[in-house]
Amino acid sequence: MINKLSPPPIFLIDRYKKWKANEYLKNKVLFKKLASIGQSPSTMVISCCDSRIHATSIFGADEGEFFIHRNIANLVPPYSPDGENHGTSAAIEYAIKELKVQHLIILGHKDCGGIKYGHKVHSDSANTNYEFLNKWLTILLPAYNKIQKNFSEQQQINQLEQESIKTSIYNLFSFPFVKKAIDENNLLIHGLIHDIGSGNLKFLNPATEDFENL
Repeated sequence: MINKLSPPPIFLIDRYKKWKANEYLKNKVLFKKLASIGQSPSTMVISCCDSRIHATSIFGADEGEFFIHRNIANLVPPYSPDGENHGTSAAIEYAIKELKVQHLIILGHKDCGGIKYGHKVHSDSANTNYEFLNKWLTILLPAYNKIQKNFSEQQQINQLEQESIKTSIYNLFSFPFVKKAIDENNLLIHGLIHDIGSGNLKFLNPATEDFENL
């Protein structure tokens, strides 16, 4: 199968060479330090696979600051130690138990394709040809059950974008090691939603259980 692979495209090779000649050289000391001592990020970010979302850029983070996990619609599944493969759960476990991050951010965003399609999954208008996507988006069911079905489809999707973050946070608390870290004041959980077009960022206020502008 290896003989079916291809080298990177020219435009990526060119970009790499520019990075190596500029950004790497400017931050060579930092990279050498990271290579020798390993990583000790303060924050884990669970964000969407969407190519428009760039957590390190939004927060001006340097290499080594964020431990980032991406998936469709920035979802956290419920705790389920069933012996199967669980990429998101494994990333959370590593961040908490090994890296001992102090902050865990669920970073959602407006105009999320995963959320839009998740709305279709739960309104019975989804594409049945997908082998993995529909099953993954069943995580959204508790969030979908909370949205107002008498609203327009777009209003429902807007609601679902926010409710999905709340569901993921709720699911985080089902992980015993996450709850333990929180109870021992070693971990803070944050829910954020980013508006790509305006650049605005909202946070989930625990006092009101609503999203408010930063």
